[in-house]
Amino acid sequence: MTDNRKGIVPVWTLATGGVRVPALTGDEPMTAERLAELRGVLAGLADEPIATLEVHPLPDQLDRGRGIPLDVASPLAQHLSQLITQSARGSSAAAATTAGGEGLYRMVIPAKVAAQFGQGLVRPMAAKGTAGSVYSPLVDSAGKIAGTAKFVPAGQAATAGAVGGAGATAGVAVGGSAVLTVAAPLVLMAVAVGVSAHAEGKRQRAIEHITELLEQLQEQQLQHEHSNLDGCRDAIDKATAILLDQGKPGVSLGLDSAVHAINSALGAADRRLAQWHNALDKLPEGEAVDLGTLTKSFPGVDDHGGVFRAHLELATLAIALKRRVVVLQAVEHAQTDAGNLFENFARALKRDQQRLDELESGIARVLVRLSTLELARPHGLRPVFTTAEVDRLMRAAHRIHQLGEGVVVDSRATDVAIEIARDNDGSVVVFPALPASV
Repeated sequence: MTDNRKGIVPVWTLATGGVRVPALTGDEPMTAERLAELRGVLAGLADEPIATLEVHPLPDQLDRGRGIPLDVASPLAQHLSQLITQSARGSSAAAATTAGGEGLYRMVIPAKVAAQFGQGLVRPMAAKGTAGSVYSPLVDSAGKIAGTAKFVPAGQAATAGAVGGAGATAGVAVGGSAVLTVAAPLVLMAVAVGVSAHAEGKRQRAIEHITELLEQLQEQQLQHEHSNLDGCRDAIDKATAILLDQGKPGVSLGLDSAVHAINSALGAADRRLAQWHNALDKLPEGEAVDLGTLTKSFPGVDDHGGVFRAHLELATLAIALKRRVVVLQAVEHAQTDAGNLFENFARALKRDQQRLDELESGIARVLVRLSTLELARPHGLRPVFTTAEVDRLMRAAHRIHQLGEGVVVDSRATDVAIEIARDNDGSVVVFPALPASV
């Protein structure tokens, strides 16, 4: 979706603690490219994580089903409302843009800060049915903010304090020349919900793929693995809702048993990954590989279905569910120390994400290695092969080579964008976190 409307876009520079940085913004409008440069400079200079928050007109059409809705009483909605109200007092641009109540708020976390909570945490999610495109309400097909909007600083007199308890780090950063709004709870909640929504999007896509595969395979053991994982969603959804309202999830939710099922599935994925690497290491280097030999270690690799592809989807599903659980654990950990909110969150999230990043990278390396294999001609006494044999070999080669398409083995940290649709009543919908483009 594209925001074709032009005009002035207020932008807040948000800090998660008191910082001292030189004045780099001024009061003059700036371009999107200049804003991205400024964000990177501030992230490099500041001791505390820095983010920016823009407000754009709400697009006419918005797929809210992709996001996580939060009512007006939720801490994130209240933090955002407080920021808007206080900013409107000292900024005419902010007052004019937010007067209607609704808007699409775009928080961008610099790559340096995003790296603190996992290198592979946020990757592009391809839009269904559109090759090469990614989801995002605000950016166009080239990945740039549409139109010729100018960004103006809007946080001169704003503070975004804590609502409902945790994270009472509020105020305007002083002592330096730049005016930064201290809004640790707002940044924490936006990151937590955006990352959770991103993981939920991956879970939904994995469920779609694996359901179709298992219907074809009729494998009871894999059906059992799938059912155990799919049964974890209810507990995770409830725990997410409670934690985002700054409550405490109890044992009755069943989150402990859900985590056990997810960890068991991750253990199975680790074992299968080790087997795949061993099988690839045993193949003769630089030589064509017989299809029959390959399918013994990777059953169904030459087809759209097959056990190997089901194992891949089960691993994807387990990783997506675990990422949601890790976010919940990090939020709960952060909220136990109101004076060290974002730092606790980032530290807990990064530590627990490392295993998931390594597992995803390991699977990606297997797919890349498989995609580069050359298949050998069928063995037999006959000097001429049938048309069916040739067709099967060509189809298999094509499908195996496709395994490497779109695979990212070692992704570098990028700026992360989290978009929040705010309605007139103050309720919000937080969309999946995505790599930011300007």
